[in-house]
Amino acid sequence: MLSQALDSGRRISRHIMTLFLFTKSDVLTVLIPITLSTLAAAPHPDVTRIPDIIIWIWLHLLKHDIYNQMLDPEEDRKNKPHRPIPSGRIDVQNAADVRWLLLPVCLIFSAMYGIKALACSACLEALSIWYNEFGGDKTWLSKNLLTAIAYTILELGTTIVLGSSIDNILARAAAFNFVMFATTIHAQDFKDEEGDRLAGRRTLVTLFPTFARMSMTIGIPLWSLCLSTLWKVDLVCSLAFMAYGTIVGARFMVYRTASAHKQSCKLYSLWFALVHILPGYWRFFYST
Repeated sequence: MLSQALDSGRRISRHIMTLFLFTKSDVLTVLIPITLSTLAAAPHPDVTRIPDIIIWIWLHLLKHDIYNQMLDPEEDRKNKPHRPIPSGRIDVQNAADVRWLLLPVCLIFSAMYGIKALACSACLEALSIWYNEFGGDKTWLSKNLLTAIAYTILELGTTIVLGSSIDNILARAAAFNFVMFATTIHAQDFKDEEGDRLAGRRTLVTLFPTFARMSMTIGIPLWSLCLSTLWKVDLVCSLAFMAYGTIVGARFMVYRTASAHKQSCKLYSLWFALVHILPGYWRFFYST
């Protein structure tokens, strides 16, 4: 009896870990920044709903990531063998079953928070289909725009789930985050450059590598300056933030190995997370 219970527990733990591995790479780049952004920018957030927004974000990430990873498992076997499908933790058919099961789960869970949250969930599904089925990930422009739009919808959706209204500060934060993300998201493409070339994806990094590196070297420090000014961050914090942004941007130009790209992407993710805290600085010190 005890051994059966332990076996069941191990199987359940394995399934949970498999689901987590689908979304592991998005924890630093999506889950944490959006959670921070929502808590920082939303007016009068209901902190008791923090678990709700984390679950809401993760379910939608899981649905999209399974969809994306089950379409070309051969590419992942060559470039990302640690993912659940190429590592043999789950096969494509079972992954597809989970993906389509998650669709009504996401919609029903979103409907619990009202029609606006449901609309955000439906829009995310439409964008996911466009991205995965209709070549949205094949060119750098569509990939950047679709990802930035999805990111903005996730931010708005989490605000609704948190029980907050969308005021001027949050709308301004969402707008600037959209433009910032759309113009710097290719930071994540450097570590996938080899796989993207093999798959025929025309990313900014594969098409214009020098321009892509220069855009990071110039763009991240420039965004650091602009956002520090926009949210009226004090001088010391602004200088520290811009210095860190300059270091992160310079890495993409100076260090060009695959391992260096992975490290640069992690540092970019931290910079990206810090960006999402800045609206909270303005709300705390200047909002009346």
